Amino acid sequence: MTIYAEVIGDPISHSKSPLIHNFWAQKLGLVAEYRAQHILSAGLADYVAARSADAEWRGCNVTIPHKLAILDHVADPGGVRDSIGAANTIFRSMDGKLQATNTDAAGFFAPISEFDWAGAPVAVIGAGGAARAILFALAQADVGEVTLLARSPLKAAALLSHFGLKGRVLAMDAVLPPVALLVNSSPLGMRGQPSLEIDLSPLPDEALVYDIVYTPLATDLLKAAEARGLEIVDGLEMLVGQAALAFELFFGQAPPDDCEDELRALLLK
Repeated sequence: MTIYAEVIGDPISHSKSPLIHNFWAQKLGLVAEYRAQHILSAGLADYVAARSADAEWRGCNVTIPHKLAILDHVADPGGVRDSIGAANTIFRSMDGKLQATNTDAAGFFAPISEFDWAGAPVAVIGAGGAARAILFALAQADVGEVTLLARSPLKAAALLSHFGLKGRVLAMDAVLPPVALLVNSSPLGMRGQPSLEIDLSPLPDEALVYDIVYTPLATDLLKAAEARGLEIVDGLEMLVGQAALAFELFFGQAPPDDCEDELRALLLK
């Protein structure tokens, strides 16, 4: 019997998750497969119902635009809805029930955890499901004022309030404040999406720029940051970090930790 897991979203063809999970499964010698499934919002409930009856299906990662809606279809014993407010992973628990969790927050923060962000000013672009996990992680890190650049001021302000963050909401085309950390949590700059037009000149020389987009890996935002000599973190860091946590939930084993360079080379092809 081949057990399997999936990643679902709309769009989904850009996802590198199958490469990551199948690479790890092969290294561990597992009889397992990880697939991509293009699921429209209208078909989400039927998808969950069908997979829940399939004993070989161990769960799925969830990407745009389903991270909030998926919570209506599975159990939430860990209170993901009330804490982060979005789920990126659905897995089958020991009793066979499907439940939600979110590995994005830990995956996001891992590459920057060596720095002390207490009191540091931060700017985040976007106010969707990924932003929820990022703001949750930043709140745990006790950051300073957070500037949220978003299309919907009311939605963005509600997010800041939900996570107990002090800050303000600006339009997407607003001038950046001189923050220590800039994070793009939106799909802007992703292949097939509109570009992200933003002036980085207000950032101090010691600022770090983090783009969670990974197709392309070298986004225009990161290229501009490098041209300024700023430190950067690309989208593969968060992608691989959150995937490692999900892989263990799906397949019952942690991914191998001695082939990171080989995996990254594979993803960069």
